[in-house]
Amino acid sequence: MVNVPHDEQQYLDLIRSVLDTGAVRPDRTGTGTLSIFAPPNLRFSLADATLPLLTTKRTFLRGILEELLWFVHGATDSTLLSQKGVKIWDGNGSKQFLEKRGLGHRREGDLGPVYGFQWRHFGAKYENCDKDYTGEGVDQLKECIRKIKEDPTDRRIILSAWNPADIPQMALPPCHMMCQFYVHLPSTPDEKPKLSCLMYQRSADLGLGIPFNIASYALLTHMIAHITDTEPHELVIQLGDAHVYRDHVDALEVQLKREPRPFPKLRWKRHVENIDDFVSEDFLVEGYEPHPSIAMKMSV
Repeated sequence: MVNVPHDEQQYLDLIRSVLDTGAVRPDRTGTGTLSIFAPPNLRFSLADATLPLLTTKRTFLRGILEELLWFVHGATDSTLLSQKGVKIWDGNGSKQFLEKRGLGHRREGDLGPVYGFQWRHFGAKYENCDKDYTGEGVDQLKECIRKIKEDPTDRRIILSAWNPADIPQMALPPCHMMCQFYVHLPSTPDEKPKLSCLMYQRSADLGLGIPFNIASYALLTHMIAHITDTEPHELVIQLGDAHVYRDHVDALEVQLKREPRPFPKLRWKRHVENIDDFVSEDFLVEGYEPHPSIAMKMSV
């Protein structure tokens, strides 16, 4: 019997490679990093309801889910997450940080036209996080869903958060810039089409960010598969600048000593037909038994 490596091992091997061979580089936050460029891509199976939620440390699933739903709804107000106990955007939404970015005219929490705005209103004129942008700009997410249903071999099923014209208005330009969906056509009439996602990330914080990003795009692919009646198949992630912050090294050395455990399964509590109708209670994650959490400081 062939012993197939656990999908999480790719992530651990990448961290080991960066710690052993990464170049010492300064960075925007002043923390300093060890970095390599364009490592081999990471591939995670989504088949059989698998959710690649890292197991060598406990991952903040509720935060990942709330942030993803916030993206899907086109929201750009970090206080909406903070009120739910998800503080991951508080540093970038603080008045001090906005002033440093030349955005001091915005209220605290107004991140500008970040991810969700680009996903749902690409090209619309951004005013503030409180405005209703219904019907404005290009709804890329809805268009991806339409193509998966109606034109599954289209090579332009793309969701882009990178909008050069809007970057000066963003508290933080997008790290996970774009993704492309691919529909694997069935080989027999009784099979369902399968759905894969390829995501490109220009800047990858391997200690804190990437565990979020893997789970988030896996969840997004599962959501889109659910409403398009396709089977989730695979998540592929290509990184640009893959780095470890210098103050994460000791924590990651602890994590690297741990053996991966089985990934959990994602079940649905109800059938959902519209991407906008998902709520956090719809997601049931079964069998998540990770190693304990490992504290790491977020650099802003």
